[in-house]
Amino acid sequence: MDHVFYSWAAQAELNPVTIDGASGSWFWDDKGNRYLDFSSQLVNVNLGHQHPDLVAAIIEQAQILTTISPTVANAKRSELAALVAERAPGDLNRVFFTTGGAEAVEHAVRLARQHTGRTKMLAAYRSYHGGTGVAIGLTGEPRRWGTEPTNVDVVRFFGPYPYRSPWGTTTPEDETTAALAHLQQVIELEGAQNIAGLILESVVGTNGVLVPPPGYLAGVRELCDRYGIVYIADEVMVGFGRVGEWFACQAWNVAPDLITFAKGINSGYVPLGGVVISERIASKFDHKPYPGGLTYSGHPLACAVGVASIEVFERDGILPHVRSVGEDVLGGGLAKLAESHRSVGEVRGKGFFWAIELVKDQQSREPLVPFAASGADASPMAEVTAAAKSRGLWPFIAGNRIQVAPPLTTSEDEIRQGLEILDEVLAVADECAAR
Repeated sequence: MDHVFYSWAAQAELNPVTIDGASGSWFWDDKGNRYLDFSSQLVNVNLGHQHPDLVAAIIEQAQILTTISPTVANAKRSELAALVAERAPGDLNRVFFTTGGAEAVEHAVRLARQHTGRTKMLAAYRSYHGGTGVAIGLTGEPRRWGTEPTNVDVVRFFGPYPYRSPWGTTTPEDETTAALAHLQQVIELEGAQNIAGLILESVVGTNGVLVPPPGYLAGVRELCDRYGIVYIADEVMVGFGRVGEWFACQAWNVAPDLITFAKGINSGYVPLGGVVISERIASKFDHKPYPGGLTYSGHPLACAVGVASIEVFERDGILPHVRSVGEDVLGGGLAKLAESHRSVGEVRGKGFFWAIELVKDQQSREPLVPFAASGADASPMAEVTAAAKSRGLWPFIAGNRIQVAPPLTTSEDEIRQGLEILDEVLAVADECAAR
């Protein structure tokens, strides 16, 4: 531990838990404490820990071919690309593989700029797109602050957030109308002829599980078509079943030009990500070289797990499970908790992806901790986190929110067990709000 440099952390203040093992929706530390994983680690272990079919796929592929250059063809790489393309919307028919989500974003932006000959990118304020150069430059949230200036030609806009509407709307429909009018004005003021692409999380992840209101994604699609802008759907966090669809944008019947993916494609068992590319963009490179590549693009071990993952999704009915249990058990259970806890401002989400927004006061909607709480009192969320972990629940904490994202294989009984613990955790949040 002393020689590991940890991400997003003050090194001397860390005391990380040492994990000894995991299975399904559970993992345990070196002291024997068991945790119900309500975060899927970093919202990536979609099929749970140590899934036997995924482990077997790694072993089988390792006995055949552990690695090979991306300049040659490989059966598992080709098979996975076909499986992904078959499940993608619209004419998204080609796949460029990376080793993670940030690299996927980097190459999606490169594709958009190459395709249009333009440079500017539109990105939302409440967003996270990765920790590499272009990706962190596109990111709207405070984690980009420490890397600025990023030298990325980016213009930011406000996306819809009905609970804290930038425009003071009172209905989801009005929020959509206001958000699209705002976006159109940004495009016009920046000059559409200068804008290569727009990148948008289909459901905003770390920054609040913000589910798009009715008509918003379709409106974004229409604006991009009108102005010749490449629409990039960032689905690194919400792709591959997280909201009950192969790709989250399919829940709103929208087909972007590019989709970035990672995490859930193979539950993070071996690093893998990529970009699904529309035929009209991919065909631009049929007779001219694409200016980019990665040593481990389409790594055979990673692709083998991806193929096995899709087989498990199909065989075990993962998507129907997420839709039904996510709405009735998880979403319904969280709504009931909200009714009995003064610290809950709003519960929102879809499938196996939800947020509990914690506030000091439900009327004023003042957050339980300030936005980007550096220099301010963030201890209430630390107390909430400690309360969850001490009761055997591993939460996903972001800002003033408890974000709930269990593995997609989590059973109804396990979800109910987690909800019971959350009830106790929210009682601690209530005490913090009352101070």
